[in-house]
Amino acid sequence: MSEMNVISNEQESLNPYEIVQTQIDHAGELLGVSEDVLNILKRPKRVLYVSFPVKMDDGSTRVFEGYRSQHNDAIGPTKGGIRFHPEVTMDEVKALSMWMSFKCCVVNVPYGGGKGGVICDPREFSEGEIQRISRGFMEAIADIVGPEKDIPAPDVYTNSQIMGWMMDTFSRMKGQFSPGVITGKPLILGGSKGRNEATARGCVFAIEEAMKTLNKPMNGATVAIQGFGNAGRILADLLAELGCKIVAVSDSTSAIYQPEGLNLRQVEHFKDEETTSIQDDPDSLVLDHPEDLLGLDVDILVPAALENVITRKNADHIRAKIVAEAANGPTTPQADEIMFRKGILVLPDILANAGGVIVSYFEWVQNLMNYYWSEEEVNSKLQEQMVRSYHEVHTLAKQRQIDLRTAAYMISIQRITAAMEARGWV
Repeated sequence: MSEMNVISNEQESLNPYEIVQTQIDHAGELLGVSEDVLNILKRPKRVLYVSFPVKMDDGSTRVFEGYRSQHNDAIGPTKGGIRFHPEVTMDEVKALSMWMSFKCCVVNVPYGGGKGGVICDPREFSEGEIQRISRGFMEAIADIVGPEKDIPAPDVYTNSQIMGWMMDTFSRMKGQFSPGVITGKPLILGGSKGRNEATARGCVFAIEEAMKTLNKPMNGATVAIQGFGNAGRILADLLAELGCKIVAVSDSTSAIYQPEGLNLRQVEHFKDEETTSIQDDPDSLVLDHPEDLLGLDVDILVPAALENVITRKNADHIRAKIVAEAANGPTTPQADEIMFRKGILVLPDILANAGGVIVSYFEWVQNLMNYYWSEEEVNSKLQEQMVRSYHEVHTLAKQRQIDLRTAAYMISIQRITAAMEARGWV
């Protein structure tokens, strides 16, 4: 623990932009990189704010606002998701684009980080309205995106269909079929096999390696998943296939627990029905508060929702052996220090959930070649890249007696710095 900071008594920041800057400073100090480099890395290269009108089903016109942040393109074009969420902010999008840069570098994908978001709640709109919002946003950001500039992808409350609409809009504007502008598309439009499961599958590969590090078997391991959306559900299924026991899951409204293991098919049925929710599962216990799931005595805890879930206030209650961050930014720096002191192995977001960008990279490569791989080939290449990256991070962490997050940032910062030096930026 010698390399970790003493836990500050200052007010804990939950601003993701400030958090990522703190993470950069900490890793940069250990690396001994110059202040000039850190000043570049702590700010996005470009942030675009847009507003655009959308015709609604009732004939009215509503103006939506959104952002696209491009952090650093020293190694390659920027890359990152687009989310539709009512709480999207500029600072959040800036932070997410920065995390994407480090995520790409730690798994050796030749991209910088990008991120975008539209301030809206897609659950309030019809399919037609969502399509028009999607096309309107792409029209608004089209000048700064493209296969060699910035490649968006799905994120919170967006999916392959929305990516298909955006790709079509960009192609129409450019007057040519441009599948490489976006990833996470439908297969028929140049999507990659394995992309939908990639984030979860990559996380599972990282968890398997971490369990080997702790000399623990996957078969019989207990798991709690905070966030039962797309990634969380796929993670639950993949871990169950490996013999893990999924004992708890939560969504935005409730959390359920069954120490003998949940009936996932049954829970998914209640989740999918319009008139029911996961708390209607008759075979499980509804926890008093959804956040109580975080403190369950399990082998593996998976935060798979939004940012700032594990903070200084609750980190000491975490009892899991491994925390695998399927979400972006779920842990604050002060919570990191607490869990490191407790001996909890935290698989940081920029490593644990990098499967999505790895297979997005594969999709982009396939688009440029116009030659497509089998799902087995995609998954095999994904596993190879995740396993290699995990061991690079774990080896450095062990050598320096630091947490995996700091080690991951150190590897990423070294690679981005080398690219910036080679280009004459610093």
